[in-house]
Amino acid sequence: MANSSLFSASSNFTLNSSSNSANTALTFNEAGGTAYHFSPRHALAQYAMTGCLNQTFYAAAEDQLSHVLALASHADIDDGFLAKTAVYARKRGMMKDMPALLCAVLAARKSPLLETVFLNVIDNVKMLRNFVQIVRSGVTGRRSFGSSVRRLIRKWLEQRTDEQLFKASIGNDPSLADIIKMVHPRPCSPEREAMYRYLLGMETDMALLPETVRQFESLKAGETSEVPDIPFQFLTSLELTAEQWIQIARNASWQTTRMNLNTFARHGVFGSCGSGEQPISEIIAERLRERSDIFRARVLPYQLMAAYLNCGKSVPSAVRDALQDALEIATENVPTLEGRVAVCVDVSGSMSSPVSGWRRGSASKVRCVDVAALMASCILRNNPEAVIVPFECEVRSLLLDPRDTVLTNAEKLAELYGGGTNCSSALQYLLDEKVYPDVVIFVSDNESWMDSGDDLAGKTETLRLWDELKKKNPSAKLVNIDIQPYGTTQTMDREDVANVGGFSDAVFDFVANFVSASSAEHWVEVIEKTVL
Repeated sequence: MANSSLFSASSNFTLNSSSNSANTALTFNEAGGTAYHFSPRHALAQYAMTGCLNQTFYAAAEDQLSHVLALASHADIDDGFLAKTAVYARKRGMMKDMPALLCAVLAARKSPLLETVFLNVIDNVKMLRNFVQIVRSGVTGRRSFGSSVRRLIRKWLEQRTDEQLFKASIGNDPSLADIIKMVHPRPCSPEREAMYRYLLGMETDMALLPETVRQFESLKAGETSEVPDIPFQFLTSLELTAEQWIQIARNASWQTTRMNLNTFARHGVFGSCGSGEQPISEIIAERLRERSDIFRARVLPYQLMAAYLNCGKSVPSAVRDALQDALEIATENVPTLEGRVAVCVDVSGSMSSPVSGWRRGSASKVRCVDVAALMASCILRNNPEAVIVPFECEVRSLLLDPRDTVLTNAEKLAELYGGGTNCSSALQYLLDEKVYPDVVIFVSDNESWMDSGDDLAGKTETLRLWDELKKKNPSAKLVNIDIQPYGTTQTMDREDVANVGGFSDAVFDFVANFVSASSAEHWVEVIEKTVL
């Protein structure tokens, strides 16, 4: 769910409309170093593709929310760009909280574009709960749904089968039952009426409910030991045997499997198998590396890294190996770039925060430095001659083998973590070594401060050194991949420089297109082409 401290019904959050992140000028970043502000549209896209509305190294969740709402109200940002950014962030960036927030802003404005994008952005029950939670909190200016939003939510409910509604009924604050009470959907059949009554905890005709629901109720009542094919979260409060947990593991979806390997191990799933049956560990390993399931699950590479890093010792090695295979598959569409490539990887101390921010009790084990290292390793896999330049205060020495797994190289890079941030040191290294790449890619939070001066009329040191490298290779292009929700960059967009935010495959697609294109198309232009 979205950050409950930001989006509670009693929230006293107020919009800070004086955000200066709309000005494209040399200024100071969150770390105190000189930097350039993004344009309002670019800044909004940056927050939408990297922000999880949690505490980061330099910014509180409240700061992110304030900046996004201020940007959404900026004169340069209309409802059309808000809607396109919401769709892009959800479909291409696979983000959750920010797209829901942008939809809530459209709802508060009573924008007709909300109906156009609603079902595209609010595409599962988690997104629906996020959206409802944000609207009800009042942070976008109104707490009530209004008739049009109620109608959209009723339409969302109508498009799900009874069984889908049952499986979507896990979770609270708000629960699906809470949402049903808020929007008062009209059942279109006796079966749907029975389903709504069941979800609301009312007496109903069980014969009209889906077979799965009846099986679940029989299991709860102790009338059967057969475990139905339902999300296992329904079953965690029940006393289940190891055999029943094995049955759950056999029926689990790809995502459920990825997220619950330790749970399966804790309940003895990997310990045995029936006579003549394939071991469960082999079944799960085959499922995890199934190509079609990986792409259908829309898993982010860092989520596979998180699953691997979180595996306990009782998870079999075959399963852990399958996660590595899945990671290789999930990143295989990283582009092969023409010419010589250099990837500058930020391993400084500010990259220590979890990539999705700090949240009490649920922070990701994967840090920003892990994601930066992972992205660099992915690029190295398909560009084996690439020069990898890890930097913090200065450039760190490291030799990587492109034939090693993506995860192995990512772990080696992340082990260098620590120190201040000096983005220009990577370019200085390339100049000193007389390496003049055709493509330079930075993966960083862009919070460079060690190379800053006080003269805001000049250039950042990173841009100055980039111009020096351009004299050596006039056709070179620079791409900054930013993985944190801040509003500044070390090198502003221009014909040979592009800034992009996020950590999904959309980033790699943008890099490939920018590098290969004869004329520069920048990130905001790509988002503006999103079809609503």
